[in-house]
Amino acid sequence: MIELTIEDNLATITLNAPNKMNSLDEQALADLGQAYDAAAAGVTDGTVRALLLRGEGRGFCAGRDISNVDPATDDAYHYLSKLVQPVLKKMAEFPAPTFAAVQGACLGVGLGLAIATDVVYVAKNAKIGSPFANLGATLDSGGHWYFTERLGIHRTLDLIYTADLISGEEAVNAGLFSRAIEADELQDFTAEIAAKVAAGATNAFRASKQLVAQVRDQRLGLWDSMEEENKLQGQLCKTADYAEGFKAFQEKRAPKFEGKPEL
Repeated sequence: MIELTIEDNLATITLNAPNKMNSLDEQALADLGQAYDAAAAGVTDGTVRALLLRGEGRGFCAGRDISNVDPATDDAYHYLSKLVQPVLKKMAEFPAPTFAAVQGACLGVGLGLAIATDVVYVAKNAKIGSPFANLGATLDSGGHWYFTERLGIHRTLDLIYTADLISGEEAVNAGLFSRAIEADELQDFTAEIAAKVAAGATNAFRASKQLVAQVRDQRLGLWDSMEEENKLQGQLCKTADYAEGFKAFQEKRAPKFEGKPEL
């Protein structure tokens, strides 16, 4: 159910189990991690410069596949800590820009997939939130941190207690994701942006991704962040893409970046 294709420096990973809203069992999670490993190897050899994650059918990912889970023997800790979290970290640390196109249901582990992606475009009618109150479970896959960080304590607990879902448009207006797109335009829009970035200044994008992660995880202040910017810019000025960008500007033409993994 996990498909990987690479074309024109863009890796596309598709969750392809539309009959179950792309929910993920243990095997699907393992396959997803392997797909990201294969795409990351493409970054190393220069064949991959951006990645797009998408779901086939009406929903992006409805979360964990619990259709065959026996609650009497379920080890939720093992599933989340040993299977889900390593894949999400692998996604977040992917060494090139990543994009996700989110339509329909984006719940539980599916929400975690979105949280672990650099840029998320959502269909205006997507459904996002925490339905776990109806299962006697709680929000997982980083959802508590992400909602509290973006929505605040009160709105986070409101969504958790009520199990209400918000639309993609509401999620974007609340600062959860980047842009809300009409559902019938979402896939083409996201693929077009991802393809454009795959032809861009890959090392510069990787530098910004690294710095944003430091600001998020280490809570860098203004001056510490600025010093990291200075260091990264100093490294970038020694790359071929930096030289090409300046030359293209001076010659009044569009740059042709090669995106070689020089950093």
